[in-house]
Amino acid sequence: MFRLTHEDGIATVAIDRPAARNAIGVADWKTLAELCAGIAASDAGVVMLTSAHDGIFSAGADISEFDELQSDAGARVAFRDAMRAGIDGIHALPVPVIAVIGGGCYGAAVALALAADIRIAGPDARFATTPAKLGLSYPREDVKRLEAAVGAGWAAHMLFSGEPVGGEQAEVIGLVQRVEPVPLAAARVLAGNIAANAPEAMRVLKRTLRGNGDDLDFAFDARFASEEFAERLSAFRNRKRGE
Repeated sequence: MFRLTHEDGIATVAIDRPAARNAIGVADWKTLAELCAGIAASDAGVVMLTSAHDGIFSAGADISEFDELQSDAGARVAFRDAMRAGIDGIHALPVPVIAVIGGGCYGAAVALALAADIRIAGPDARFATTPAKLGLSYPREDVKRLEAAVGAGWAAHMLFSGEPVGGEQAEVIGLVQRVEPVPLAAARVLAGNIAANAPEAMRVLKRTLRGNGDDLDFAFDARFASEEFAERLSAFRNRKRGE
C-alpha cells in the first residue's frame, strides 16, 4: 500500500493501491506509522508524500471496513487510533515533508496532506472533506489543522458542505502552497533544494515552525558553534573569493 524509497537524501512515500483508488485501511495506517518511525531514524533530509498513480491521490479511509465499525465499539477506537498514528507519524517527522497531490484527495486523505509542511498540487487536484455526507464527523486534530491552513470560514465551508475545492482555489485559500502543471517534478526540484541545505539546521527549523520544545532559543544559538555552520560559512567565503 505505502511504498518507501530513498534517493539522494530524499525519502519518498508513495500510496500504491490503484484498485481501491488508494483508499487507506486500518492496517495501512499502521504501516505508515511504522514507515515514519524508520524515516525519522534515517539520514533522509526531506520527505515526499505522493501517489504512485496519476488521477488520484487518495480516496481517504477505506469504507469497505466501515461495516464492522457500526457494531463494534472496540473496532472504532482501533480505527481512530490507527488513522491518528499514520497521520501524526507524517506530521511528527523531524524533517520537511512535501505532499504532492494530483487528482482526487478526499476525506481522511485531506487530513494526511495537511500533516505535511508544504503541499504542491496539480491543476486537476480536487480536495473534499466528505465525512458528513456519510453521517460522520472529522477528528479534532485534523479539523484544527484544516482551520490553521485555510481559516475558520473555509474550514467550515469544506466540512459542512463536503463540496470539492479545485487546485487553483485550494492555492487561493491556503490549502496548498503551489499549483504546478507537473507537481511531482516541481516537488522533486524543491526537495532537492531542501536536501542540499544543512540537515541539522533543517531539523531545528522544523521544530521551530512547530513550536516543539522549550530549548528553541538555545538551539538557535547553538547553530553558530556547529560544524555545519563552520563548514558552510567557509565554503561560502571561498566561493565569494573565487568570483
